Amino acid sequence: MLEGARTTGTTAGKTTGNVTTETGPEAGPEAGPALGPEAGPGTASASAGLARSSLLMAAGTVVSRATGLIRTVLQAAALGTGLLATTYNTANTVPTSLYTLLIGGALNAVLVPQLVRARATHPDGGRAYEQRLVTLVLTVLGVGTALAVWGAPQIVSVYVRDTPDTHQSFELTVVFARFLLPQIFFYGVFAILGQVLNAREKFGAMMWTPVLNNAVLIGMFAAYLGLMTVPDGVGDVTAGQVRLLGIGTTAGIAVQALALVPFARAAGFRFRPRFDWRGTGLGSGIHAAKWTLLFVLANQVSLTVVTNFANSADRELPESGVGYTAYTYAQTIWMLPQSIVTVSLVTALLPRMSRAVAEGRIGDLRADLSRALRLSGVVIVPAGFLFVVLGPQLAALLFAHGAADAATAEPLGQMLQAFGLGLIPFSAQYLLLRGFYAFEDTRTPFFMACWIAAVNIALATVCQVVLPVRWAVTGMAGAYTVSYLAGLALTARLLRRKVGGRLDDGALRRTYAKLLCAAGLSAALGWVASRVCAAFTDSGTWSTALALVAGTVTMALCYLGLARLLRVGEVRGLPGFR
Repeated sequence: MLEGARTTGTTAGKTTGNVTTETGPEAGPEAGPALGPEAGPGTASASAGLARSSLLMAAGTVVSRATGLIRTVLQAAALGTGLLATTYNTANTVPTSLYTLLIGGALNAVLVPQLVRARATHPDGGRAYEQRLVTLVLTVLGVGTALAVWGAPQIVSVYVRDTPDTHQSFELTVVFARFLLPQIFFYGVFAILGQVLNAREKFGAMMWTPVLNNAVLIGMFAAYLGLMTVPDGVGDVTAGQVRLLGIGTTAGIAVQALALVPFARAAGFRFRPRFDWRGTGLGSGIHAAKWTLLFVLANQVSLTVVTNFANSADRELPESGVGYTAYTYAQTIWMLPQSIVTVSLVTALLPRMSRAVAEGRIGDLRADLSRALRLSGVVIVPAGFLFVVLGPQLAALLFAHGAADAATAEPLGQMLQAFGLGLIPFSAQYLLLRGFYAFEDTRTPFFMACWIAAVNIALATVCQVVLPVRWAVTGMAGAYTVSYLAGLALTARLLRRKVGGRLDDGALRRTYAKLLCAAGLSAALGWVASRVCAAFTDSGTWSTALALVAGTVTMALCYLGLARLLRVGEVRGLPGFR
């Protein structure tokens, strides 16, 4: 998933552009994790409630991501990691990018606070406001989807240059895009119904329905592998293969979206088209959303630059797996801990933080953010180190099959290493931005996005100009890491001003210092264990799997032991470690 192509929910079901969106998933507003006077943010019950609700929602995300990983592995086996796969993956990026530009960013960042406020302050419990909002969203997306399908060649040309040498791959990308662009509408249906449920603090359905999308795509790629001859290149793809991939991929998103309808009805939502938008309170949401649109636009500029650079690497080395598809698959794996842990925390926290701001409880907001950073860091920090030391083995085990092989999986593993530690600032910055959204401040995140995009574009351009084609996109993965480190530094500084001080009294810094020490040392020991295991086994899939398991188990046991030795209290929140 490249920058800017994220929506909450996917993440939605597909990795190239979904951001995912825990009090139990079925708890109503009264049963949610809201911090009342009896349970202040510093109490053990509040901390346990947040961890418990995040764990419940994370379970759905784990299943969704696990099936998504199976889908990605099958996709790589079917299409490989070279130019052929890039035509499909680039076309599959377009609908998520356009959906996010049209309205997705506003849905994810702005409208939950708006819906929560409407439910709390409107005489009808916000029912009319919801109906108007859903009508507006579906209207915008319907018109936008139709225009996008009509203008597919012009849209694809933003990501892929059409030249005599690349015309065949460009045309195939356009054909794929025409099949895939209707996803824009279904992403919108999924997101707006998901936000209606989130505003009611019912998170379970949105976390579990992406599994349906993954099931459809797993079946599609299995059929592709079993019923058809795998093409060697762009020129060998048949019309039947294009139809199977195009229709099947869009059908998966449609199933995912429509599956939320019965859950929304069960939660009390009844849709009735309402076009009386003027003077009904939607203006404040639209005003706030303009900055979110600019935020997304800044990310899309960065996305477009990196996509063009990565596509050029695929054109120069079409069978080497050193370009866009390898970058996308590496980022998909890298994002898994973030999707499971951080996004689950954010989805549970945002309604609660919005209420804290509305009620003037800024101290509660600071405590929630600090707690979320510490809880997520317990998993995010060691995950980042694991990608650095075991990225190549992980890539080889997952992607050296079918149309891909060990040689094309190697660059992917190196990109995974380059992303590696960037998971820590990426996750932290993602959490801190929600502090601004709780204030309904979308202007500051826009400037953050501009800063991160500028750093990423500058560094990616240096990689494109200076590095050999074989290493250029790997360098861009490292540039992504550096850009989010720079973004985190600025975001933390501005948020301190917003909330009137530091997030806590030093507990956050102490926790992360301990986590970094524990994860760094355990990663070194895991690397040694992996190397020793590989030295005593033959080469091949089983050897790679054994080395990966040896390294991961060694690292996990050492990390947990060191974390407890260093008295990292948040480790007690992990299952089995209370």
